[in-house]
Amino acid sequence: MPTFKVVDLTPKALSGESEQDSEPFLAVNPEKPTEMVATAFTSDPMGGRFAPVYVSTDGGNTWSLNTIVPGGGRGFGTGDITVAFADRGGALYAGILNGVAAFRQNKTLLQILRAPSVTSTAPMEVLVSRDQVDQPWTIADTVASAGADHDRVLVGNNNFNHPSPTSQTATVDVSADARTARAPAGFASTGIERRTPDGQDGPPVRLALHPDGTVYAAFESWTSTTAVQAVSDVTFDVVVTRDDSAGAGVNPFQDLKDATDSSPGQRVATGRFVAFNSTLGQERLGGDLTIAVDPKDADSVWIAWCDRVGGAGGTDNTLHVRHSADRGQSWAQARQDITDVKNPALAVNSAGLVGLAYQKFADNQWTTVLETTADGWKSTPETTVLHQAPADVPVAVGLPYLGDYIRLLTVGADFYGVFSGNNTPDNANFPVGVTYQRNADFTTHQLLDVDGTSGVAVSIDPFFFHRAA
Repeated sequence: MPTFKVVDLTPKALSGESEQDSEPFLAVNPEKPTEMVATAFTSDPMGGRFAPVYVSTDGGNTWSLNTIVPGGGRGFGTGDITVAFADRGGALYAGILNGVAAFRQNKTLLQILRAPSVTSTAPMEVLVSRDQVDQPWTIADTVASAGADHDRVLVGNNNFNHPSPTSQTATVDVSADARTARAPAGFASTGIERRTPDGQDGPPVRLALHPDGTVYAAFESWTSTTAVQAVSDVTFDVVVTRDDSAGAGVNPFQDLKDATDSSPGQRVATGRFVAFNSTLGQERLGGDLTIAVDPKDADSVWIAWCDRVGGAGGTDNTLHVRHSADRGQSWAQARQDITDVKNPALAVNSAGLVGLAYQKFADNQWTTVLETTADGWKSTPETTVLHQAPADVPVAVGLPYLGDYIRLLTVGADFYGVFSGNNTPDNANFPVGVTYQRNADFTTHQLLDVDGTSGVAVSIDPFFFHRAA
C-alpha cells in the first residue's frame, strides 16, 4: 500500500509570517530524490535583493529558505517562478518573472536562470532576459552525447514580444546544452502557434518531455475574446504540438499536424469557453491546463484542462481529461468530467500509473485531491484527499489566491507535488496527516509566532506532498 506525506513548507523561523504564499512549484532531483526545491510567491523575510526558494535535502521532511533568485525586494518575491533539475549533475534551472521589474517597473521580464546545485548560496546566473512575457514553465533532462552529459532545458511561456503576427504568443525557449555554456547558453525562442488567434494565446504553455527526445507542448489558442470590465469572455481551442528532437531540430514543434487543416498542432478540443478572470472561491479562473507523457511509452500522452460547459450563460468550471495513444494525433475521453475544479496537474510514473491532482470548490470549501489510476479510469481510481479547508478564510489580498497552477511530478514509482491552501492547524483539514515546521497548536487550531505563544493570523501556505509506492 502506498504511504503519504504532507508537509507545510514554512520554516519554524518564519512562524510569524502571514503572507499569501500562493502559486507553488516543485522540482525533485532525479539523481538524488532527497534533494528538492519548491517555490511560491514568497518574499525574503530579511527584505534583501534576492527572492527565496524552499530547499529540502532530506526528502521533504524539513525545508529552509535559500535567497538566490534575482529580482526580489522588500515585501515581495518574484513574479511567476518555476524550477527544474536536470537528470544528472545536480544543476537547477528556473524560469521567473523578475519581481523588481513586475512590482516597481510594471514589466513582465522573463529570466531563465541556473545554479550548479541545490545547496549553492550564490545568486542564480541569468542566462536569458526578455520583456513582455508571462507564465514561464520550466522542464529539463540530461542526455549523453560525444562522451559528455548535456542538459536539455525547455521553458514554455506566453511571449508578447513575438514577431508578426504578434497574436501568436505561445512560445517555447529551448537549450540543448544549458549546463555549462555561457549565457544565453544556447537558448532559442520558438513560436509554436501556427494559426492566428484573437489577440493572443492563453497564458499557459505546458510541456512534457520523454527521455527519447519527444516533447509535447500544449496551449490554448484564443479564437475570440470579448472584454466585459475586468472579465473576458474567451473562446479557445486546446492545441497540442510535438517535436521529435527535443525542440532542437530544423523545424521545431512541427512534427504533429492537425488531422483537419494539416497545420502544425493537433486541436484536441475546439470552441471551448471560459470567463477569463471571473472567480471561484476567491480564485480567478482561466488558463487551467496540464500535459504528461508516459516515461515508458512516448506515444502515450495525457492532457487535462478546464472550461465552462454552459458557455456564457453557465456557472461551472469543468475539468476534462483526454488520452492519446498515437503521439497526439487522436484523443479520447479518459475520465468523467468534474465540475468546479481549478489547477489540474498530471504525471505518469515508471509503472504507467497516471496521477491527477486538482483543487475542487464545493460547499464553500477548497479540497485538494490526488487520484491515481492504473487503467486510465476504467475502474475506480485511488482517491486521496490531501487538504480541505474553508474557501473564504483568509480573505484574499489580490490575486492569485491559491495560484494559477499546482505541480505534480514523478521520480521512478513515486509521486511528488505541491499545492497552496489555508494553513489553519486542524487535523480535520488533512485526512492523511500533516507535519508543520512553523509553530502551531493543533488543539486550539491557532498558528503561533516564533515565541511559541503569540497568535498569528491564518494565511495561505505552500504544502509539499509525497506518495511513496
